Amino acid sequence: MRDAAERDAAERDADAPRAAVLDPIDRASEVVFGLLMSLSFTGALSVASAGRDEIRTMLASAVGCNLAWGLVDAVMFVVRARVARGHRAALAERFARAGDAAEARAVLGEALPGRLAAALPEAALERLRAMARAAAPVPASGSAARDDLRAAFGVFALVVAATFPVVLPFVLLADAATALRVSNGLAIALLFGAGAVLGRYAGWGAARTGFAMVALGAAMVATIRLLGG
Repeated sequence: MRDAAERDAAERDADAPRAAVLDPIDRASEVVFGLLMSLSFTGALSVASAGRDEIRTMLASAVGCNLAWGLVDAVMFVVRARVARGHRAALAERFARAGDAAEARAVLGEALPGRLAAALPEAALERLRAMARAAAPVPASGSAARDDLRAAFGVFALVVAATFPVVLPFVLLADAATALRVSNGLAIALLFGAGAVLGRYAGWGAARTGFAMVALGAAMVATIRLLGG
């Protein structure tokens, strides 16, 4: 029976359309995180007195920091994904075993927006309960683990990739002051872009959210530096 359930789960995974590994919130957030970490290093550089040794130290520190935190973020993404999957499975089990309609509706409210759960007609709720009771537990599939690893790699890559627009001007340009201006300009553009992605996703308006993200990023970098980061 278990082998049959696993085969059925694998077939469903193969037939199901593949969702994006990372949603827009994850992608934009990881880019912003990488940018802020990098800016905390470049912003601390005194361009008036910085020599090549100081710039090399800053570059190594920024890249090393984002490599480390990209790895931490990737590992925690896998942990979060597995915990969330377990939580969804537990909710499905509780819904199937609910003693009455009120309890089932309360469990459903944990998975759906409260208004949707409350508005669901009694007959529809009972049909869902019957379907949940009849459905066999779905074992964890290998594709879920692979998706978690792909997403974790994406998290790591985004954090690390966000380092380079901020630090490369210091490699390519001899004048540190010019490099800092170019670096800050690129960081502002990327912060605006990340905010625009979030704004479109949330329905808030791309431009307004982009400018808000730039302001938020500047405030966060100042706070990080104030705290010694």
